[in-house]
Amino acid sequence: MNAVQIVGAGLAGIAAAIKLTQAGRKVVIFDQAEHAGGRCRSYRDAVLDRQIDNGNHLLLSANWAALEFLETVGSAGSLASPTRAAFPFVDLASGKRWTVTFRDGPLLGRVPLPPSGIPDVTLSQLLGALKLRSAEGKTVAEALDTSSPLYKRFWQPLAVAALNTECEAGAAKLLWPVVRETVLRGGRFCKPMVAREGLSQSFIDPALAWLKSRGAELRLGWSLREIALEGERVAGLNFARNGQVSVDGAVVIALPPASAQRVVPGLDAPIESRAIVNGHFRVNGPMPRLPFDSPLIGVLGGTAEWLFLRGDVISVTVSAADRLAEDSEDSIAARMWRDILAALALSQPGGLPPYRIVKEKRATFAQTPASLKHRAKPRTGWSNLFLAGDWTDTGLPATIESAIRSGFAAADVVINSDISP
Repeated sequence: MNAVQIVGAGLAGIAAAIKLTQAGRKVVIFDQAEHAGGRCRSYRDAVLDRQIDNGNHLLLSANWAALEFLETVGSAGSLASPTRAAFPFVDLASGKRWTVTFRDGPLLGRVPLPPSGIPDVTLSQLLGALKLRSAEGKTVAEALDTSSPLYKRFWQPLAVAALNTECEAGAAKLLWPVVRETVLRGGRFCKPMVAREGLSQSFIDPALAWLKSRGAELRLGWSLREIALEGERVAGLNFARNGQVSVDGAVVIALPPASAQRVVPGLDAPIESRAIVNGHFRVNGPMPRLPFDSPLIGVLGGTAEWLFLRGDVISVTVSAADRLAEDSEDSIAARMWRDILAALALSQPGGLPPYRIVKEKRATFAQTPASLKHRAKPRTGWSNLFLAGDWTDTGLPATIESAIRSGFAAADVVINSDISP
């Protein structure tokens, strides 16, 4: 049986491998790193003496592909979520606190129920989000009423987190599917979810074990230098230190856009990027309890944007963080720690606790209207070469859900192609 060669052991590549394996295809996965998972992984940090995630990732209960992935590999129960669809927030500038909650809906099967908990929010403000549906070429700030309480206290923080791009530049077209699949469908689809132990324990380790038990092969430390082409097909993969691997079946390139462009001739891909800065702090004493036992809280009016609570570690995420990423780690940590103390009303004498700052300067592509036209389809100009990755044209922002859907989509195209298995 000819194996499908998958280059890239991040979530997109792993998702493609799962779908292909389910279809009875043999797969071999290559990655230049000595670990799988890409941006979705956990590791033991020496400073904190705790396990942390490479980046903080939030899922929503509407993310069917991620939930299907977890169900398949046997880790569906590994996510933590509030007792109901709830997003606590605090505004550090005003000191106000509120919790956005969603009821199951929509009303009469058609009209969505408005979120509760935000003062002065009306149903008309919620329905204003329908403008996103026809906001081709517009930014989020251009499509929505930026003066409304709903925008300032929910849409803006949600959009920046989902798009990793400031609202003044972020594509409204990409926010629409998020709103359509979650808020407009009611509380059952709006629950925030995070990995209870870590991203590796939820996604990567169970998936690799599942694949290995079914004959899939993982080769780490294999850096793809170029692909060897013969006419309209890929004939081989040339690796920097490992030589050439012959290709008899399909190839799926599941690499970040810049890396994919380097190895696929003439590939059009979005190359402008945005940074994400994460901070992890080990604290003393009991953790505060958030409304509805939420594992996260949104923060306005400071440097921090979202706080994630796990064990005795508080993690901070700042999206669209190109400017912040230029600051020193000490400066970033001091600013984040001040926000943590204020947002959670913590008393932690002794100054900064042990911390780790992680800067991802090319975390995602810049999800602007101009960038969308550069998102690639799974098929390429070569008969046996296919693409996957959160930057490909999934119709979603570059998230975990997008990465997994892209892998599933690439696998489906391979399965339905004329390439002999």
